[in-house]
Amino acid sequence: MTTDLYGLPITADTPATIQGINDFIHGFIAYETKAPNIIAAADADPDCAIANAYAAMLWMFLESPAAPAKAAPYLARARAAAPGTKREAQVIETIGHWVDGNIPAMLTGCDVITTDHPRDVVMLKLAQYHLFNTGDAAGMLRMALKALPEAADIPYVHGMIAFGYEQCHLLEDAEAAARQAMTLRHDEPWAHHALAHVMLTQGRVAEGAVFLESVADTWQPLNSFMRSHNWWHLALFYLSQGRHDDVRRAYDAHIWGLAKDYSQDQVGAVSLLARMEFAGVDVGDRWGDVADHIAMRGADTVNAFLTLQYLYALGRTQKPQAQSLFDAIQNRAADTAQYDHTAWAEVALPAARGIIAHTQGDWPTAIAQLGRALPRMAECGGSHAQRDLFEQIHLDALVQDGRASAAQQVLEMRRTYDPDGVPLNLMLGDVYESSGLPDQATKARARADKTRASLGTH
Repeated sequence: MTTDLYGLPITADTPATIQGINDFIHGFIAYETKAPNIIAAADADPDCAIANAYAAMLWMFLESPAAPAKAAPYLARARAAAPGTKREAQVIETIGHWVDGNIPAMLTGCDVITTDHPRDVVMLKLAQYHLFNTGDAAGMLRMALKALPEAADIPYVHGMIAFGYEQCHLLEDAEAAARQAMTLRHDEPWAHHALAHVMLTQGRVAEGAVFLESVADTWQPLNSFMRSHNWWHLALFYLSQGRHDDVRRAYDAHIWGLAKDYSQDQVGAVSLLARMEFAGVDVGDRWGDVADHIAMRGADTVNAFLTLQYLYALGRTQKPQAQSLFDAIQNRAADTAQYDHTAWAEVALPAARGIIAHTQGDWPTAIAQLGRALPRMAECGGSHAQRDLFEQIHLDALVQDGRASAAQQVLEMRRTYDPDGVPLNLMLGDVYESSGLPDQATKARARADKTRASLGTH
């Protein structure tokens, strides 16, 4: 009997297996590329239950229909082996629930384990991931806070707490937790991520860009998701500032191309390209490569938040696969046996109808269907910043359909957290002009000009 890097007893006999387990634990919570080392460790030690359970868990993060089949052999090994501790047995059972598609039981398992073992950061991170995907922000925060005070020395715990606070709109607490994480480890990427959310929400655009630029070099060795996603956040600040060239450079060097087959990299590219177009940025032929890779996913309805963005990319590029994916969404929404049936039937399906309508230029249908879904989009997962894509698709439909008064209402509400944003104020200028309010149009455009002048991008 030995312990893992955070002091939890594990049943592992060889140094190589122990190293593989520790590589997975730290790689998983720190977004480092060593996490996949668990696969080789499990293959070399098929009788180590916890190593094989972690390998099964890693495969599930493919976020694709093929993931359970990839995980199954490792889960079978884990179940067949004799775990040496009660916690290890619980971990195997909990991961098994995920592979079997029983997310509520999996979350219960995570809750039980982290109550008894507050330093089990793997189960904490797993729980936060699934609570995030179901829109349970309060659950994310509750789970993370359970780690204190026992795990207060682990910087990544404070990063997880920070994101839980941020998703609950407790922004001051979120910033304090993120800065505590960075005090323990300055290069904690999830803390950087939480601070990016806070600064975006509070309209601290210039500060946010400077902060993320100051730590961006620390993301270079991370896995593709964390590197591309933190750069995605930096790109949002660039967009607000009207820095078109910087946005394109960020996209080409750090957001698209790191792992083109991976779900999160794909939706990050989709989301940013759409925002770029809405902000008036010339994206050239960048849509084609992204849509080609998404088309290869087939009828992927593993996660509603991801699927809706796949659908936008396919529709935006007029891929025939858009219709087959929409059909799959309808079928998924009709499956009443699924734990998340309500989210698919009442939120994802109308959102999908609105997205397809938008890509076909059917603005009234896009407005109506997305309008139904938007108040409940959190049920499909994603962060506030990520779900804003669907708000922007809806807003674009309002503008395209000439509904200036409705667009003005949305834009002025958005200006409360992006007061000096270049694309937002330029859009307001056009909306006010078409509404017969030239003075307001002039003021809006002046705000955009002031921001660009301050950056030398006028």
